Amino acid sequence: MQPVTALLTHRPAPTVSARARNRVWSVPEARWAAAALALFTLGSLLRLAGAPAAVWWTAYLLCYAAGGWEPGLAGLRALRDRVLDVDLLMVVAAVVAAAIGQVLDGALLIVIFATSGALEALATKRTRDSVTALLDLAPEQGTRVAADGREETVPAADLIVGDVILVRPGERVGADGHVLDGASDVDQASVTGEPMPVAKHPGDEVFAGTMNGTGALRVRVTRAAADSVVARIVAMVEQASETKARTQLFIETVEQRYSVAMVSVTVLLLVVPLLFGAPLNATLLRAITFMIVASPCAVVLATMPPLLSAIANAGRHGVLVKSAVVMEQLGQTSLVAFDKTGTLTQGTPHLTSVTVAEGQAATDHLLRLAAAAEVASQHPLGAAVVAAALERGLDLPTATRFDSVPGRGVTASVSGHEIAVLSPAAVHAPLSEPLAAAVAAAEGRGDTVVVVIVDGRPDAVLALTDRLRPDAAAAVAALAAATAYPPVLLTGDNDAAARHVASAVGIDEVRAGLLPQQKVAAVGELESGTARVLLVGDGVNDAPAMAAAHLGFAMGRRGSDLALQTADGVIIRDELAALPRVIALSRRARRVVIANLVIAATIIAALVTWDLAGHLPLPLGVAGHEGSTVIVGLNGLRLLRRSAWNP
Repeated sequence: MQPVTALLTHRPAPTVSARARNRVWSVPEARWAAAALALFTLGSLLRLAGAPAAVWWTAYLLCYAAGGWEPGLAGLRALRDRVLDVDLLMVVAAVVAAAIGQVLDGALLIVIFATSGALEALATKRTRDSVTALLDLAPEQGTRVAADGREETVPAADLIVGDVILVRPGERVGADGHVLDGASDVDQASVTGEPMPVAKHPGDEVFAGTMNGTGALRVRVTRAAADSVVARIVAMVEQASETKARTQLFIETVEQRYSVAMVSVTVLLLVVPLLFGAPLNATLLRAITFMIVASPCAVVLATMPPLLSAIANAGRHGVLVKSAVVMEQLGQTSLVAFDKTGTLTQGTPHLTSVTVAEGQAATDHLLRLAAAAEVASQHPLGAAVVAAALERGLDLPTATRFDSVPGRGVTASVSGHEIAVLSPAAVHAPLSEPLAAAVAAAEGRGDTVVVVIVDGRPDAVLALTDRLRPDAAAAVAALAAATAYPPVLLTGDNDAAARHVASAVGIDEVRAGLLPQQKVAAVGELESGTARVLLVGDGVNDAPAMAAAHLGFAMGRRGSDLALQTADGVIIRDELAALPRVIALSRRARRVVIANLVIAATIIAALVTWDLAGHLPLPLGVAGHEGSTVIVGLNGLRLLRRSAWNP
């Protein structure tokens, strides 16, 4: 991780080409492939210039060493474990070609083979770098403010929940938390993707690694460094490029048997003609040519580069796909099921209306009393009432004798009045006709209602609702067009609230009032036919259903730890519009895999037929076989382009 001083140093942004060069040369396989190519070019130029054979032979042999030592060593290690690796076969073929005087052809084989290996390594590195680069944004230190006001600089890893940190202008936020004091614009592009800085005021959430603007902020830490949004994302991505898709596992299983059969045929092509008096060099050359063109290098490379490239591309656009298996299976999704709160909605209720009883106090006065009673509440509804009062510029008096009863509401003494903010079910006093009508109307449209009671008399009704995500309706429409079945809503909320949200986003099928085990049963019922369900949720209660579904995706910013760990993927920025795009990307990756397999199999079949039925020159066999490997690798890397995400 970079030191904070380096992160805060203003340097000109590198050009795109400079960034690309740095990324390529950071891959060891790319450096060795470049060295092999340079030595091959040098040897060819020396040969054409008429240099002594010992000179250009030396250049070619150094090319062998540069491009072949790593795959050769890996192949020997695999052989020690009784696994026949095609890397070793290619190196052996190149060495045998040199032994019979075909040093140029062997060097060409090494160069192209090393290049294809570098392409695969580059795809793997890009996959990791696309998300793990977020770690470099987090500063190593933070300024902790003690209870007596003293400031001390401490490692960010030592910050604990409840600490208060000072974030000065131009510094990066050292930990996830909520603003206690101050105001500033914070650049959150590194985490949320928002292109413009976001205004932050007391109560707003900030994330580790985001850049503070011109104001100073005091932030109370709500997550330890290991649990921050950035750290959780990076921890989960570690396994993404280490897993293999089912197609790849099948290919590798077949590869072992195929490789043994190929070596057996190569031995027969060498031994049988020799028994009938054929010349050694010509027979050995033909056998080696067969082993080269029949090797399944391109087939092995057909699957993982497209899937890894798709994972990297999705990661850059805010979707963490945890493994190649998930990326492969995403395209098979035929039905998407959504949770409601925190998924289709933002999970942060806000006040929509205040209804007062006839002849009672003004709206702002009653809201002021209710908010003062709710200040000490930990409930999201209480926070919404307080936020609404502050937005109206109301001064909140200090409440005393605060009490909270889960499921009922809160009571407190405010400015000489006994205030209670209760759910309608907990109110025993009769409601006036306007208040009763307001309760019925609010609950009918799916809002949550609380009643404000002043000195034992119901004086006001507050209606609160959760905000829809702005892209929810568009995402539902896109998914309905992209999958075989229209999306479904599965929620533990009441039926009226669920249907109100479903109607707003365009979902017809609603299953409400579900407990966690009932969500699991609902997923099983949906999958009992031909549907492959992708469940999208954010809470602890969604985790069992995620595990039961074909695939599960969690909302990254507000998702619970259990949901994030259980999910097969994470929508890092909570952008539902990314869902149809990542499904389309998976399907495109699948098409590229199939195209790669067809290309590889066709070229191998054509070259093997040519070698067995006629006389295939070794240079042409090397160029055809290894050229197909490069083509397959480059075809897979096309999925790294921005156009693959925005076709």
